[in-house]
Amino acid sequence: MAGAGGDTPQQGDGPGKAAPKATLLPEEPPQEQALRRSAEELRQEDRLSVCSKLCYAIGGAPNQVATSATAFFLQIYLLDIAHITPFHASLVLFIGKAWGAVTDPVAGFFISKSKWTKIGRLMPWMLGCTPFTIVSYFFMWYLPPFVAGRVVWYLTFYCLFQALTTLFQVPYSALTMFLSPDQKERDSATAYRMTVEVLGTLMGAALHGQIVASAHASDHCTVNLTINAADSSSSLSNASNLAEPLGLQSHGREVYMIAAGVIGGVYLFGIVILFIGVKERDDPYALNSDKAIPFFKGLRLTMKHGPYLKLTASFLLISTAVQLEQSNFVLFCTHAASLHNHFQYLVVTILVSAAVSIPFWQWFLQQFGKKSAACGISWMIPFAVMLVTIPNLVLAYVVAFVSGLSIAASLLLPWSMLPDVVDHFRLLNPHAKGPETIFYSSYVFFTKMSAGIGLGISAASLEFAGYKTGLCRQSSTVILTLKILIGAVPAILIVIGLSILLFYPITEKSRKETEFALELLRSHPSTDNLSENEEDTWI
Repeated sequence: MAGAGGDTPQQGDGPGKAAPKATLLPEEPPQEQALRRSAEELRQEDRLSVCSKLCYAIGGAPNQVATSATAFFLQIYLLDIAHITPFHASLVLFIGKAWGAVTDPVAGFFISKSKWTKIGRLMPWMLGCTPFTIVSYFFMWYLPPFVAGRVVWYLTFYCLFQALTTLFQVPYSALTMFLSPDQKERDSATAYRMTVEVLGTLMGAALHGQIVASAHASDHCTVNLTINAADSSSSLSNASNLAEPLGLQSHGREVYMIAAGVIGGVYLFGIVILFIGVKERDDPYALNSDKAIPFFKGLRLTMKHGPYLKLTASFLLISTAVQLEQSNFVLFCTHAASLHNHFQYLVVTILVSAAVSIPFWQWFLQQFGKKSAACGISWMIPFAVMLVTIPNLVLAYVVAFVSGLSIAASLLLPWSMLPDVVDHFRLLNPHAKGPETIFYSSYVFFTKMSAGIGLGISAASLEFAGYKTGLCRQSSTVILTLKILIGAVPAILIVIGLSILLFYPITEKSRKETEFALELLRSHPSTDNLSENEEDTWI
């Protein structure tokens, strides 16, 4: 019986159930065993050290420091320190953001044409643009002695700063794909990056806010409480502007320049850490016979890629909502909620909450999926509406904390999901070498453009509402406009964005299948049976 069992496997019989186990093990083909061993070896090679992830994360922090300071304080600086009109401020903000958005695909085009060097293909761009970024950032906060050309001055340096940060951000964000081909390692590196970038955002808002807070907490507002924009005539309005001491403007100019100099030093520190601690890898999926995909062909395929379109459409609306919250929060606290003595602490609360919650969201998306984590973005909606309707100090801190949780999710998710989209595209187009910069540059383009439109409309709305620079109290129309910009508009944008995200097709199951297929491609690079896809397909 025992000897016969080795020749003829039993089916359905209890005594013969051990026989199939004995016969199944030797049936695994040697090629599959070799592939499994090769895949395991590749996984070991793809692991990133904690030090490497930290250095990568620190490298992107200066951009977030500067962007945070700009998002929270540039509008109020242009209005209350540079004393340009809200209409001109809206032009500066919109044209600057639009210019930065236009430079994204241009940067993506030139970066995609770059040759591999001893330090990589992306690293030279980041190293080269940093010194010029520091100079443009400093002069963006400099108050020129002339008055007539101030709008041109700030427009020039804001556009220059936006273009230079694009030349850094596009290769830096695409660098995620060249740290490791392992999805878990990339997600982990992204979580490190988002945590440090939120800390950078916190540092920018807190550091800049603490330095310049005295420029927006002057005593002349308590002296001239009788001046109200809603009731004052033009002579009283002029008197209010003249009542502001000349030394106050000089003090504001000095503290803003100090803050700009400090953040410029942060840029130098970040780029040194990035260069020393991060090793850029060549394209791990490219075959020797593959050629770089032409930029415009890649852009055409990108714009037809269903998962990418849904992801981009969703998060450009969500990021616009966050931008509106950031740019109008200080103005809202100052003029609509009587919280001008607390705005810097509320900003710090938002960003501390965001920073400490990034690890939680990273754990959440690993346990429950990336689409499920998007629910956290909606948390800010009811609390923002409560702050607008009940501007209470205690409630303001609660709103700040919850908003930080939502902002953390909105920051982590798109950069965690975008590599999955690129992987899916690579599987459909196995001979398309180098599509990463196209995806990342076009994504940054859309988010910047949407943010620029949102900020331009925001500043223009204040102009139409009658915002007057230098006044201690704004009109009821301005206050209502600020409430709409803080509460209603972001809520609508977030709801629409999350509704679009419901149709995002990449699930956890399909993501793992894509990862396994790409591992097979790396370990067994013969692609004779794969044909190049001229046209992309929608999931």
